[in-house]
Amino acid sequence: MSLFKKIFSSQKKETLDKGLEKSKTSFFSKLSKAVAGKSKVDDEVLDDLEEVLVTSDVGVDTTLKIIERIEERVARDKYMGTEELHGILREEIAGLLSETHQGEATDFVIPEGAKPFVVMVVGVNGVGKTTTIGKLAHQFRQQGLKVILGAGDTFRAAAIDQLQVWADRVDVPIIKQKMGSDPASVAFDTLSSAVNQDADVVLIDTAGRLHNKVNLMNELGKVKRVMQKVIPDAPHDVLLVLDGSTGQNAFEQAKQFTKATEVTSLAVTKLDGTAKGGVVIGISDQFQIPVKYIGVGEGIDDLQVFNKYEFVDSFFNTGT
Repeated sequence: MSLFKKIFSSQKKETLDKGLEKSKTSFFSKLSKAVAGKSKVDDEVLDDLEEVLVTSDVGVDTTLKIIERIEERVARDKYMGTEELHGILREEIAGLLSETHQGEATDFVIPEGAKPFVVMVVGVNGVGKTTTIGKLAHQFRQQGLKVILGAGDTFRAAAIDQLQVWADRVDVPIIKQKMGSDPASVAFDTLSSAVNQDADVVLIDTAGRLHNKVNLMNELGKVKRVMQKVIPDAPHDVLLVLDGSTGQNAFEQAKQFTKATEVTSLAVTKLDGTAKGGVVIGISDQFQIPVKYIGVGEGIDDLQVFNKYEFVDSFFNTGT
């Protein structure tokens, strides 16, 4: 397919290839066993393929969609050899991602017309939320944009301190209050400051608690309402951060947060340390919310804009 012949930034692509290595190795090891000794894609091979996809954290519903697409092709082509399965899987997964991801983002950009562009970052503790905010701030700063951080996770002193470390590291201002303060008050102060300082981007951290969905819903709702007193259409993006290494647990977190608030984009982190990279495919498909960023390493530049073609190319590039 011509879409895979694109030339990607070599350094970024190498990082992505390396970040998906564990997922890729695990997936193709299972796939090789599934088709070993078989020459034709038949019901038995499809059953085995279904198991490969499910155990690679693609998710049951998304797996069934992929199998259905391949069944249609088998029925249409009458005979399909197992050696063709690799390419067909690649095409169908790319097709599935294309239904959620229109266009091809290749860089960290903010839409024109919203200044400051306000991003409210949500997600449970431990998923890499604060690190993602820090790395995003760095990327936007690299483009010469003026960034302000808001320490809205006021329930943990560690969260405020960690965000301060990132603010110092990437040299951006941070608005914070003492632990236990009202998160909505922090959001109000942050947006007010951003307007006064003519900032381009505002990144607001929020508490990562899922102990009670009603409380979470009320809290995030209040933060949004207070933001809108300063900037009527804020937040412009509600970014949910998920830990890719948790596999199916990431699906559950996505389910809880999408019920609690309107999530408009996703970031999937820690893909380099896991064999569960298939979770990106499933989450993107199941929630019909675009995956905007993926974390494929610990370095400050290892948060990447998610590009469906690059991802599929890396995932299926076995070096042969």
